[in-house]
Amino acid sequence: MTIVQFVLLGAALFSIGLYGVLTRKNAILVLASVEVMLAAVNVNLVAFDVYLGDTSSAGQVMALFIIALAAAEVGIGIAIVLMIFRNRRTADVDDLDVMRY
Repeated sequence: MTIVQFVLLGAALFSIGLYGVLTRKNAILVLASVEVMLAAVNVNLVAFDVYLGDTSSAGQVMALFIIALAAAEVGIGIAIVLMIFRNRRTADVDDLDVMRY
């Protein structure tokens, strides 16, 4: 497989994630769309690392850091959404215009 195929896959995943972030109203689905965008970045990092043939594997190490960042983002994001749902009885992003209450 060529680098172009991986870049196109990453671009398609990123576009799907961006569409999900911009159109979804449920906060959980917005977080899932952000995860799809991070997966697209990981695909591109590993693809370019293999393509460049560098022996340091910097792209793969950065992909591991992004996976750890994504796990932390999910944990904190779900906790925030659960607290908002507990207080407001909705996870609709449009209803979250005030930080107080």
